[in-house]
Amino acid sequence: MSYTEAPARPGSRIGLLIKRLIFLALPLLVLVGSVGGFVAMGALRPAPEEKTDIIEALPVLTATARTEPISLKVRGQGAVNARTEVSLASEISGRVVYVSPEFLAGGQFRKGDTLVRLDPKEYELGIVQAEAAVAQAHTRLVQEQSEGQVASQGAEQLGVEVSDLTLRRPQLAQANAELASAEARLDETRLMLSRTRITAPFTGRVRERNVNIGAYVAPGTRLGEIYASDVVEVPIALTDSDLANLGLGIGFVETPARRGPTAELSAVVGGVPHTWTGRITRTDSGFDPDTRVLFAYIEVQDPYGRNADNGTPLATGLFVTAEIDGRVLDDSIVLPRTALRGKDSVYVARTDDTLEVRPVEVAFSERERVVITGGLSAGERVITSPVRAAADGMKIKPVDRLNTAQTTELVSTSE
Repeated sequence: MSYTEAPARPGSRIGLLIKRLIFLALPLLVLVGSVGGFVAMGALRPAPEEKTDIIEALPVLTATARTEPISLKVRGQGAVNARTEVSLASEISGRVVYVSPEFLAGGQFRKGDTLVRLDPKEYELGIVQAEAAVAQAHTRLVQEQSEGQVASQGAEQLGVEVSDLTLRRPQLAQANAELASAEARLDETRLMLSRTRITAPFTGRVRERNVNIGAYVAPGTRLGEIYASDVVEVPIALTDSDLANLGLGIGFVETPARRGPTAELSAVVGGVPHTWTGRITRTDSGFDPDTRVLFAYIEVQDPYGRNADNGTPLATGLFVTAEIDGRVLDDSIVLPRTALRGKDSVYVARTDDTLEVRPVEVAFSERERVVITGGLSAGERVITSPVRAAADGMKIKPVDRLNTAQTTELVSTSE
């Protein structure tokens, strides 16, 4: 038995098609709705705040520039030398028979003291012989004078002319010459005898002795070295700027009308600091071509006597530091040494609290202060605390008195 499917009606086909379209479009509608919801939520969310970089001002310490008169100082170092120093040597030959107990390293003596004496016997005998030769020459001269006088009187009585030879004139001249020669030999022998005593040419001290009793010396033998103790000097190397600060020129020589700058010399002797006062008396006449400096000489009078510091003399060989008084600047600016950046710059705090890197003219600087003669005006504020990565225009906060928090901040931002 068979069945035959009845044909569908047109209305049922349309309904089926609509159901299929709805089934296929449903996921797409859900996706579109979700996207729309997210967009709507984004539109309703408040806009985020814009971030801006906040640059904080750097706290700094400042000092106000003020003008004041200042005396420039020039510092240097050098070794103390004797102004007068000689090497003693024998002028004659002989054996040493005496050496002064003061003639040894460090010994002191006065002008005219006998330091060394050679055996004088040979020269004393020479004087006796020379005196005898003088006497003989004098006797012969008298004899020739007498014979010449007799010949002259005889010629006058006879009324005849006689020759010079008859009048003994050549013989008389020879006798005069022999007497002069004998007297010269006597003077020479006396001089040689005097040279057996080697005496001090000045008051001073002994640096070195090279001879002892019993030694035989020849002319030129070195006996020792001595130096005068009345004056010592210290050579100090100066640059051209040092000369300008001292107001000195090349080849300066002190005169009564123009005194040299005063200098204070200092050194530690036996663990105790000492000072002495001197003055520059001269400078070299030119610069050294290699080092580009010239030397000034600080002179100290009577360093072992009245100018000794509590009994400590300014001894030769001592290495000292010199502080020399220079010119007085009336309108200079003095700042703490920490204000100087590099060799010739400072950080100026502008009125709008920004930093300015400014070059200046530095006349003099030392451990605690710096003297500025150009590039800075009185009343300007200069930064004295360290600043890391300083640049023109950077914001700063000048601080007069620091509390704990500000101190910590300065330290943390310093170099």
